[in-house]
Amino acid sequence: MGAKNIAVFCGSKPGTDARYAKEAAALGRLMAQHGITLVYGGGSRGLMGVVADAVMQEGGKVIGVIPKVLIEWEAQHKGITELHVVEDMHIRKKMMYELCDIAIVLPGGNGTMDELFEMLTWNQLNIHNKKILLLNIGGFYDHLVGHIETMGTQGFLYDNWRERLLVKETAADAIAGLI
Repeated sequence: MGAKNIAVFCGSKPGTDARYAKEAAALGRLMAQHGITLVYGGGSRGLMGVVADAVMQEGGKVIGVIPKVLIEWEAQHKGITELHVVEDMHIRKKMMYELCDIAIVLPGGNGTMDELFEMLTWNQLNIHNKKILLLNIGGFYDHLVGHIETMGTQGFLYDNWRERLLVKETAADAIAGLI
C-alpha cells in the first residue's frame, strides 16, 4: 500500500491492560523506522502520548491536530514535529483524514469510536476511500467486530465491511500489511 502518513486514533487514557501501551509504542517505533509520518490527535496523555513519543524517540515525524477545547484536557504535546490547533472536533477529524493515507485505530473510548465510525461512514459514502485498520490488541475489539458482523448479517450495511475495515492483532502485523 505504501502509506506515507498514517492517522492513529486511540485513547487519551492508557487503559487497564499494559499490552495497549506496549503495542502503541511498537506501532510508533515501526512507523518511524519505515519513514511513515504519524498524524494523531496532538495529546501527550494515554495511548496518544505513547505512540507519539515512540515515533519521536526513533527520529520520526509527528503531526498533531488538537482542538482548542482539548488543549488542557488532553495536555497538548509540546515535543512533536508539528501541532495544529483547530477550532473544534469536526475540523480536527477532517484535517486528520485529509493528512493521512490510512488510519489505524487502537483501543480508546467514545472519541475513538466516533472517529472510527465517521471514517467508515465517509468510506461508504465515497467521501474518501482510505483503508481503516482496527488494531485489536488483546481482543479489545472482539465485541465490536462481532456487532459489526451482526449489522452486516442483519442487512444494515451496504457492502462487505471487511473490505473497508482490516482487523489485525499486533502493530507488527499492521505495519507489515501496509508497507
